[in-house]
Amino acid sequence: MLPIVAMLMPNWMNPEYLLNWLGDWALWGTLIVVFIECGVLFPILPGDSLLFAVGLFIAQGTIHVPLWLACVLLTIAAFLGNVSGYYIGRFLGTSLFKNPNARILKPKYIEQTHDFFERYGPRALVMARFVPIVRTFITIVAGAGRMDPRKFFLWTGVGAVIWAPGITLLGHALGNVEFIHKNLEAALVLLVLISLIPMVVEYFLAKRRNRNNTGSSGGSAAAKHAAPKHAVPND
Repeated sequence: MLPIVAMLMPNWMNPEYLLNWLGDWALWGTLIVVFIECGVLFPILPGDSLLFAVGLFIAQGTIHVPLWLACVLLTIAAFLGNVSGYYIGRFLGTSLFKNPNARILKPKYIEQTHDFFERYGPRALVMARFVPIVRTFITIVAGAGRMDPRKFFLWTGVGAVIWAPGITLLGHALGNVEFIHKNLEAALVLLVLISLIPMVVEYFLAKRRNRNNTGSSGGSAAAKHAAPKHAVPND
């Protein structure tokens, strides 16, 4: 099943293909992808799986860069990506998200991200690192909402330190596991699917909240219409 999914993925979404294609520039290409996905309005990129693959390739000796250096550079790329997204949102607001039929800049992405921010506050900048699409647009929402820059830099920095090295170190730790080594393509596809779980869960939670809100609104409206009948005073 997983190999079939892998074949259906575009090449640029396949971390193994992408790193092999980049060759000696694998780490530098990854830095660019991480930077773009973390705030430059292009959310459909292999963020989590690419970080995992970088750690795995370093463990196997395919990428000849010290692990600590890779973690530092990836953290910087993730942080700077979010900072760029913040200032894009600060200067342009959400004016780019007007067309409901847009392929990438969909208004619903901003709405979903805004709801995410409303529920979790500043710590959403840390949590959003692990939610595809949301991690791109939350910086736009923070900028458009004029979030205090110092608070933004603090929380987005914490998220970058946890996310980029965390997943890279996980890939490095599993890089020499024989099963992972022999089933690398399947493992990467599985990681992509796992990374989508938070987004799927959030989708169903949002649908349930909408149903509850609709039910509450209907109940309130019914009560409002019924109230006058019971409000007639008895003489």
